[in-house]
Amino acid sequence: MRWDNLADSPATNGETALFGASAVTTRTFDTPEFRGITFHEVRARSILNRVPGASRMPFEWTVNPYRGCTHACVYCFARKTHSYLDLDTGLGFDSQIVVKVNAPELLRRQLASRQWQGAHIAMGTNVDCYQRAEGRYRLMPGIIAALRDHANPFSILTKGTLILRDLDLLRQAADVTEVGISVSVGFTDRELWRTVEPGTPSPERRLDVVRALTDAGIGCGVLMAPVIPFLGDHPDQLRATVRAIAASGATSVTPLVLHLRPGAREWFMAWLREHHPYLVARYERLYAEGAYAPKWYQRRITRHVHELADEFGIGPSARAGEHRRLPVRPEPALPEPTQLTLL
Repeated sequence: MRWDNLADSPATNGETALFGASAVTTRTFDTPEFRGITFHEVRARSILNRVPGASRMPFEWTVNPYRGCTHACVYCFARKTHSYLDLDTGLGFDSQIVVKVNAPELLRRQLASRQWQGAHIAMGTNVDCYQRAEGRYRLMPGIIAALRDHANPFSILTKGTLILRDLDLLRQAADVTEVGISVSVGFTDRELWRTVEPGTPSPERRLDVVRALTDAGIGCGVLMAPVIPFLGDHPDQLRATVRAIAASGATSVTPLVLHLRPGAREWFMAWLREHHPYLVARYERLYAEGAYAPKWYQRRITRHVHELADEFGIGPSARAGEHRRLPVRPEPALPEPTQLTLL
């Protein structure tokens, strides 16, 4: 692995490697939750990452204490980042985890710098900062404490239930700065979950996190991502998901259609050929122009989800304080996926 050459853009900004080979310790743990996982412990030289100006992201700075993710989501757009380390973007991304063990102390030092202006910091936007490794390495408490102590605004996106461990710290931070929490739940279909997000807590457990955060006085939105074409976009599936999100007490729901960037695209399409070969040609047509589904498809999904969100009281038109927590009722069985002729 080319640790020594790992830099953001050495040809343009002159940065040295983010960490050197001498700073890497490789470990494995013979416990059920980590069997087959290799951890590469590194001492990073920087932890604040500036988002490229061309990015679609609505924030400028991120903190990523981990690279690679045991959630093993087959669609994860961050898979390409493992190729920068000469690591495999498929199984390697799921099982070769880079841990920046000095992230909390490094962040505290960088936040204290005179050059730092207190910009919003987003976490969990590349790989999940509350993946299983966090249970062992416990990097997030120190990171949140540093942000709290500097009253620096931040947000967290996660599929992990471990965030509830840090509830007291999140409350303390919310008392002094802006804190945004979102949980990712793209669908509630359990069969789809088991195959595309095999290392994550179930959608029901993630919605329990939303409920617990809301009950603790920390507003929590849901990123309904990804909506997976032809597998998770049936109107009944969308309705069941939005209804469950509303029942959890979420403050909002934001849909995001699956996108397939290089690295993720190859891995997802290999999975599709194995599990749903009849959909391969349709995906090739739908994503023929690049990583994103056509605008018409994205608009259709967004409009439908927003209409459902309005119906259940958490849509864009809902006024503050009028979010309703609806009782969870069994949903009728969904029909088997069919080969529709949308394209």
